[in-house]
This record gives sequence, C-alpha cells and structure tokens, in this order.
Amino acid sequence: MATTIIPPVARRLFDAVTSVPAPAPSALGPVNRIPLVVAAAGAIVLEVVVWSAHGAKPGVLLLLGLGLGLALFHSRFGFTSAWRQLVAVGNGTGLRAHTLLLGTTATLFALVIGTGTGLFGTTPKPADGPLGIGLVVGAFLFGIGMQLGGACASGTLFAVGSGQSAIVLTLGGFILGSVLYTWQYGLVDDLPALPALVLADHVGWFGSWLITIAALAVVFAVSKVVQARRVPPPVGAVPSTRGVARVIRGSWPLWVGALVLAVLGAGVLLVSGGPWGITSAFALWGAKFLQAIGLHPESWAFWQQPAQAKMLAGPVLADKNSLTDLGIVFGAAIASAAGGAWVLHRRIPWRTALAAVLGGVIMGIGARLAGGCNIGAYLAGIASGSLHGWVWGLAALAGTWVGLRGRTLFQLGNPAPRDSIC
Repeated sequence: MATTIIPPVARRLFDAVTSVPAPAPSALGPVNRIPLVVAAAGAIVLEVVVWSAHGAKPGVLLLLGLGLGLALFHSRFGFTSAWRQLVAVGNGTGLRAHTLLLGTTATLFALVIGTGTGLFGTTPKPADGPLGIGLVVGAFLFGIGMQLGGACASGTLFAVGSGQSAIVLTLGGFILGSVLYTWQYGLVDDLPALPALVLADHVGWFGSWLITIAALAVVFAVSKVVQARRVPPPVGAVPSTRGVARVIRGSWPLWVGALVLAVLGAGVLLVSGGPWGITSAFALWGAKFLQAIGLHPESWAFWQQPAQAKMLAGPVLADKNSLTDLGIVFGAAIASAAGGAWVLHRRIPWRTALAAVLGGVIMGIGARLAGGCNIGAYLAGIASGSLHGWVWGLAALAGTWVGLRGRTLFQLGNPAPRDSIC
C-alpha cells in the first residue's frame, strides 16, 4: 500500500479502522480496454437517455449511482465479507469500516434532514420501519442468503458490474425472491409489529446524532476487544498502484471508501428526498418482466398499495433505486476495467451456482419482509436514528452465523485462523 499519498492523520485513522497488517499489494493487470469502452459508452448513453426523457433529477441520481459503483469497487467495501470475517475468525476490520460509514452518514443525515435541506423541491425524510416479526425474520434470512449467494445487495450490483458471473445468478435469484414475496404478500402483510421508533422524534436531531455516534463507538470498541482476543490472520492484499493513478487504477483504503460512500449516499438523500436504497428496484424489475411476457402482477395485493402501484405504473428509468442500481453496475464495470480487474468467469461449479441462486432468492424474500437490505434498512436506518436499523443488523449477524454453516453444504470456503482473508 502506498503510504506517501496518505496524510498522517488519515493514516492513523486507517490504522485504527484496520488494525490488521496487510501484505504488500501485487501489481495491477493491464487495462481491460473493451469492457472499459463498452461500460463507459453504455453509461454515457444511459445518462443521455435518462436526462433527456426524465429530466435533471433522475440524471443526477444516475450520476450518483455511477459514483457509488466506483467507490464500492475501488474500496472493495463489503458487508457480506465483513460479517463473515467477524463471525468466522474475529476480524473486525470490516465492521469498524461500517462504523465509520454509519457515523459519517448519520452526521450528514442529521445536517440534511435536521435543517430540511433538499434539492429539486424535495423534503428529506429519514428511513424508518416497524419493529416486528417481519423485520427480525427478514433480516435473519438476509444474513443467511448473503453468505450463500456470496454478496449483499450493494455487493451483488458491483460484483455483477465487475464481471463476476456467479453473482449474476445471485442477482437473478434476488429478483425471483422479490417477485415471490410480492406474489404472496397477503400471507405476511399483517405480521405483529410495533410502530417505528426514530430517535429524532424524541430527542431532536442533535440528540439522535449523539446517541448514534456513542452506540457506534461502543461497537467499534467491542470489535477491537474481540479481535485482540482471537488474533485473526491479516487481510489479503488487493492489487494496487501508487500515486495519483491510485484514484483510477488502484484499491482505496476502507476509510476512503466509507467516507466517499457516505457523501454520495447523502447526495441521494438531498436529490431524491429519501435515503439510498437498492432492493425495492428488484421487485419492480421482476414485475415489469412479468408484464412484458403478458402476466398481470398489478393485480396482486402488493402492487395495489398506492405507493407501489405508482411505482409500477411509472418507467423504470424514473425510479430512484433503479437509477442508482444501474449506476452502480456501470460504475463498477468502469472501475474494474480501468483497474485491470474485470474478469468474466465462464466456468461456475454447479454447487456454487445453486448456492448463488438460492442465496439470492432468500435475500429477495428477506429484504422485502424486513423492509430493506444492508443499505436501505441497516445503513439508512441506523444513520436516520431509527431503531429498526440496529435490529436489522443484529438479526442479519445471527443469520450470518447460520449462513456460514450453510456454505459448507455447498462446499464453499469459510475463513480459517491460518488464512489470509479478504
């Protein structure tokens, strides 16, 4: 890792987040020119179409999605791997990066929502959700599914963009699971639940921010204690380069990824009025596909709810989450190709393929049951001072423990104390 371009204060912050030494990164491969040209051209065309057909607001959301894809790939910022490392070998590196992302996002959310600052005439609102059986069961299922599928919601999108064929199967399962949920929505629409609890409604936005930061500091400290006791192996190195070229061609430190993602996520809130989300778009894509082949999901109870009916009636390229999702895919494709890391895996073991589809289906059902995923519920919920974000995180962590055991059924590897994990 190049240390000459990182200021001393930032270096100390990075060391605090990681705390596990990494070996020197290997050299990057050559730029993948064809994928880079295709991805860049596709992003430009899509941006022109969106801007001309739907206006500046959707166009800006797509640009923010492109930035999110670049940041996710370059920092390899993950949720699935972070929790897998924590549960399997006690490595809290990823979880501490989460606390930085959550804390920075909470700070920006408090400023934006607390002052009512919005663009394009929007009024920013926090992410909240009921506290009930659906939340706990859904997040628990999501934790299992992301370990089987190999990626979370954001990870699925940036992995697909970087050419990982197995994760395309995870995405397909994700969409299928979302469709299955909307089809059978009537079975779970009245599960017992308590009303949402948003701290700002009781202690104001400053008080909410203080409590959230204090809670995240506790999580940070506990992860350090756990890691010190278990002494996990070092995090594996990611190919990188040095100097300014690292912005385009190399891997970013986790703390840089966390800060960039927080700023871009706050940008989504400013522009759209709602926090960054991902998985509701998968249900929309599945419903649109069914309509295209002559079926009528609009008759299902889920899509007859006013907000959902409005979403289904509108174009995909005007949907907030669809725009940022597509932006992530193209942004990750550009980043991976520029970094010489775009790889299309042609051979996928059948067990890996089956696990990918099954994990995606479980995540699709779990995300809708819980009212969100690792982004829409965990990140946005905690950053908004909503208790449901914390409950989601704890339930998903429990699901991760089960998911790691499920991985062995499909002969998928788990981190071991003697491994170099990444």
